[in-house]
Amino acid sequence: MVYDVVIFGSGPAGLTAAIYTSRAGLKTLVVAGTLWGGQLMLTREVENFPGFENGILGPKLMEEMRKQAERFGAELIFENATAADFKSKPFKVTAGNKTYKGKSVIIATGASPKWLGLESETRLRGRGVSVCATCDAPFFRNRKVVVVGGSDTAMEEAFVLSKVASEVKVIHRRDKLRACKFLQEKAFENPKITFVWNSTVQEILGKDRVEGVRLRRVDSGKESVLECDAVFLAIGHKPNTDIFKDQIELDQTGYIVAREDTRTNIEGVFVAGDVADYRYRQAIAAAGSGCKAALDAEKYLLGT
Repeated sequence: MVYDVVIFGSGPAGLTAAIYTSRAGLKTLVVAGTLWGGQLMLTREVENFPGFENGILGPKLMEEMRKQAERFGAELIFENATAADFKSKPFKVTAGNKTYKGKSVIIATGASPKWLGLESETRLRGRGVSVCATCDAPFFRNRKVVVVGGSDTAMEEAFVLSKVASEVKVIHRRDKLRACKFLQEKAFENPKITFVWNSTVQEILGKDRVEGVRLRRVDSGKESVLECDAVFLAIGHKPNTDIFKDQIELDQTGYIVAREDTRTNIEGVFVAGDVADYRYRQAIAAAGSGCKAALDAEKYLLGT
C-alpha cells in the first residue's frame, strides 16, 4: 500500500496535520512512536491552549487529538521510525521492522529538551521541574524559582518568571553568561533576577514537589542548599532529526530548514512543529504549523 501522506510524529503538530489530511480524504499514516504524544504527555496541566476555559491535562489533550485524527480515518502505528528514504518516490519509512511508502511526507518529530540527567529531576518532573516558563510560570505566582542555564533562552525564561514569581535565581556553571549583551543587561537590571555563578545542580530536593536544589561550586567543590519552589531548565533543545541526516537540509544546530512556510528542500516533504521551530516551541504554534503542512501536502498531491 502507498499512503498519500506519511506523518512522522504524534505531538500537536503531527496530530493536527493528521486531522487535516485524513479529513481531506487523504490516506494518512502516522508513525506515532512508542512514546507517542510529544512533550505534552509530560505536562500535567495546559492552561494556554485555546478552547479550555479551566485548562486541560496534557495527556488528555493529546488523547483527544489522537481520537479526532482516528475518527477521520488516520492510521497510527506506535513504533519508532528507524530509517527514512527520500531519494526516490514513493518515499519510504522503516518502523517496527516494516517499510511503509508515501506519496508525501510531513516531518513533525519535535525537539527534545536537554535534561541534567538526575534521578530527582525525573521524579519531580511536572511537580516543580519544568522546561517551559511560558507554560508553567503561572503555577508559581509569588514563589521562589530557579532557572538553570546562561543562554538567551535562559534569560527569556527568567523574564517570563519574573513577572509572576517573587524571586528568580539563575544558576550558571560559568562566571559569565552566554546570552547576548542586550538580554544580559536587561537581566542585570531586573530587581527580581539574581545570579548564582560557577555552580551546578547536583540534586533537586523534595519528595512530592520541589523544595530546593543542592548546588556544587565548580571552582571549590563546596556544596550548599538553595530553597526554591520550582526549577526551570534552560540548557537547550535537541531536534529529533537523527534519522533524517544526509536526507534533508538541516541547519548547523540540526533543525530542519523550512522554505516557503512548511516546504523543505525535497519536493513532497514538509515540516511542522518544533523540529523546525527553535524560537516559539508552543503547542498552539506547533498545531498551527501542522495545519499549514497538511494544506501544503494536499496542494502538492493535487498538483496545484
